[in-house]
Amino acid sequence: MRAIWKGTISFGLVTMPVGLFPAVKKEELKFRLLRQSDLSPIDYKRVAEFDGKEVPWAEIVKGYEYEKGKYVVLRDEDFKRVDIEATDSIDILDFVKLDEINPMFFYKPYYLAPTKGGSKPYSLLRVALKETGKVGIAKVVIRTKQHLAALKSQECGLVLELMHFGNELLNTKHLDVSCKPAAKKREINMAKSLINSMTEKWDPSRYTDDYSSALMNLIQRKIESGDKSLPPPAKRKEPTKIINLVDVLQQSLNEAQKQIKQTSGHRTHRKRKAA
Repeated sequence: MRAIWKGTISFGLVTMPVGLFPAVKKEELKFRLLRQSDLSPIDYKRVAEFDGKEVPWAEIVKGYEYEKGKYVVLRDEDFKRVDIEATDSIDILDFVKLDEINPMFFYKPYYLAPTKGGSKPYSLLRVALKETGKVGIAKVVIRTKQHLAALKSQECGLVLELMHFGNELLNTKHLDVSCKPAAKKREINMAKSLINSMTEKWDPSRYTDDYSSALMNLIQRKIESGDKSLPPPAKRKEPTKIINLVDVLQQSLNEAQKQIKQTSGHRTHRKRKAA
């Protein structure tokens, strides 16, 4: 795999060469817009709102709407005037305890790997971060855009996770929420019991994208049937109307405990069969 960015990590007087590699993949089914009569693909056109005419790329400029219907044009030289110097360096500004950061700040991870001559300081930083429970907060320019990022120790390597800046996250003032508990103590205790009964050790393989799998299965069936009619879609379940919260919690607890007994029974059966 080729690095999408190469540079250095620096903190204090320590500098190490590294490469940046994707850590996630997003597989989405892509669709084309078609004309129904002959399935001819539909192309997008750049049309002006004023007269509905198509506009060639050469006549298109970027504009910022500072008032309704009023724009200031920004050209390439304007962007260059405010361009932040791309130093090819991940400069750690501070070290912060990971558990002090709201998880909402994190949004996109990348793997970091040492390049020639960087293995020893790379290992040094990874171990130090792991043993202190801290992350390095840095700014980095990737593909002309500056990002806030956290440098984390992850298994045997380092991860650079891009973060939102503080002014990008909205607060909850516009939402109808309150920190004061509206439920009674008994209801809270039952909810805690339900949570404990449904608690499992984290295993990402337990969770898959059911929607994409079902959609791909449907596509395959339509291909095999020549796009003939298929059974009507299943009716969606109506949300449960909560009349008595305690009754609903108790019913949920009973179901969770029943599930635990069934799972335990299956495990015992498999052990006996194996013996």
